[in-house]
Amino acid sequence: MKVVGVKVNGSNKTVYYNDNDLNLKINLTVIVNTDRGLQFGTVTEFLEDENFDKYEDVIRIASKKDYLQHLKNQEDEKKALEKCKELIVKNNLNMTVIDASYNFDKSQLLFRFVSDERVDFRQLAKELGAKLRTRIELRQIGVRDKAKEIGGLGPCGRFLCCNTFLTSFDTVSISMAKNQGLALNPTKINGVCGRLLCCLNYENDEYVEAKKGIPDVGKKVTIKGKEGKVISSDPLQGKYKVLIDNEVIEVDKNDSKK
Repeated sequence: MKVVGVKVNGSNKTVYYNDNDLNLKINLTVIVNTDRGLQFGTVTEFLEDENFDKYEDVIRIASKKDYLQHLKNQEDEKKALEKCKELIVKNNLNMTVIDASYNFDKSQLLFRFVSDERVDFRQLAKELGAKLRTRIELRQIGVRDKAKEIGGLGPCGRFLCCNTFLTSFDTVSISMAKNQGLALNPTKINGVCGRLLCCLNYENDEYVEAKKGIPDVGKKVTIKGKEGKVISSDPLQGKYKVLIDNEVIEVDKNDSKK
């Protein structure tokens, strides 16, 4: 028995399953069970874990018939998306639908949308159900989720983290930018989604640890019996600069403890 990671159709999230002794390989397509029912997915990795019992089994390796059904579902998703957009205009709703996604047996159809406000979509769901003859779910997502789906390049020049490897969004706060001494300029610390850059979280713990023993900029300190004001700091180097009698003195935080 092995544990395999599977990326389900329409999602960047990897879900782990027991391989069910099916001799699976990377990039092999499979049918798996999810919280939305059966789904078509692709094996992306193998995981070392001896606790096989906590994972659901892969249902089966996808057959040619399964693959053709998957392609048909994708075509029907496009048509469903256009129908949803038409009904949104008809009902004058302030929302932008991002995508439509059937589960494998088409017993459920999920529409994801973004909006700046709460939307009463009950009438829309009713009309979509009548037109498309399946169970409809409408789910409002945030702007970060939208960026994750669309993708793009970040200010670093690389593909967006959310679109390539992040599977969830951790909390990012303005204090993280302050900890790293970054200018609080929205064009510099915000991502393409308009929210704070996810990468501010990557090194935050290291900066918090490095800043221990370094006084905040603007704080008054006493160095060699003279009082001065901290004018800058370099936490990663463990140093800070103090202005004393119009002279700038660089202080090592380890020396200041002696």
